[in-house]
Amino acid sequence: MNRPWRRESAAAMRSLTVSLLGALLAYLLYSVGPHLQRAVVVLGVFRKYPPGAVAEGQVTVIPDTVHCEDLHYYAPSGTIFTACEDDASVRFRWFPPLANFDDPELGGRSQGSIHVIDPKTFTSQRLQLEGFKGAFVTHGIDVIADPDAADGKAVYIIAINHLPETQPGGKKGPRARSQLEIFRHVLGSSSAQHLRSVWHPLVRTPNDVFARSPSSIYVSNDHRHRDHGLMRTIEDLYYGSTWGEIVHLQLGSVKEAAADPSDGVTARIVLTGLHNTNGLGHGRTEDEIVISSAASGVMHLGRLLAAGDAAGNITVVESVDISHVADNPSYFADPYATADDDRSGFLETGVSRAIHLAANQRDPAAKDPVMVTYMRPVAPGRWEKRVLFDDDGTRLRTASGGVLVALDPKEEDGKRKAWLFVSGFMSQGAVALKVDL
Repeated sequence: MNRPWRRESAAAMRSLTVSLLGALLAYLLYSVGPHLQRAVVVLGVFRKYPPGAVAEGQVTVIPDTVHCEDLHYYAPSGTIFTACEDDASVRFRWFPPLANFDDPELGGRSQGSIHVIDPKTFTSQRLQLEGFKGAFVTHGIDVIADPDAADGKAVYIIAINHLPETQPGGKKGPRARSQLEIFRHVLGSSSAQHLRSVWHPLVRTPNDVFARSPSSIYVSNDHRHRDHGLMRTIEDLYYGSTWGEIVHLQLGSVKEAAADPSDGVTARIVLTGLHNTNGLGHGRTEDEIVISSAASGVMHLGRLLAAGDAAGNITVVESVDISHVADNPSYFADPYATADDDRSGFLETGVSRAIHLAANQRDPAAKDPVMVTYMRPVAPGRWEKRVLFDDDGTRLRTASGGVLVALDPKEEDGKRKAWLFVSGFMSQGAVALKVDL
């Protein structure tokens, strides 16, 4: 028996299905498509480095700067601070930020250190860490003046330490129990005094730190998912996974020894809704914080709030895109600026072929190309962006921190130049090269 209503019903169902699939596809192209397109650019999917395509000009390697994640230029002393792994074997077998948990026992024996680089002599001095015991798996740092030191002669150094867990029986691992280490360093001396360790359960995947004072510290959690797998891959590649966090830690007196790293520590999440919150840096004013969304190649400028119930919160004011991974940001305050010529700006350093980073992270012989972008605001909402350093990984692998040290125009025939110092978390040494501003 012919039943046309069934044919019409089936046709209507097919039409509805096609319409729903079309709507779903349109939604995915509209919502996910731009993110994927952006990921292709930032992760360098099609970026090519033919043989010999390395940075132009003379590049100087700073001795004894193996696997240094972050650089901070401290203008009052004219020196650069960094934290280095020192032992090249550790990072390829234990580095929680890259979800590498292969050898927690090795991580538990790591003896990284803090270095001071002289930008005039291109030498590095390891600081003796007085009163510090245990492993030190280095990552991001911050350096601020000791407000109680006479004539600004001392600084606080706050450093991330990716310790492995310790099981009840003493076995290390399998995952990390990351914490902060706070040191005090008298400028010009050869040591840094360890004051205390800091731990809080809200700090789960710390990448970098920003200290507003010795007892008020911001920490970025760059991932929600610690292990390699589908969800972490989605978190990296899909820029709509805005699961990054910044945690504000409030401490008691840092000058009093703490029996446990959690003693006197209170914490709360003060910023969410960003993708892959990574490096943190000081900006143009005391209340400006610079935040990098690493895998999406974005530099955010935030404002710290310090009144009433909003104390400690961060408001993002502006976001600036670059064409490579955005790791640790820094702000360059031009000491030779005039009313008509101010070269102050921001630096973002990062891996430019990050699509291969997961495959290369356990290979000491691999190359990971890098870029450093210099950015200056030229008008509201408009930025001048220029790549200062572009290397195929031959001279520097995995750029993650960079600073500019200005040169006196009188000594450069009136030209505006600076020394660019760049380091990498899997590089054999930090490098320096002269660049035009």
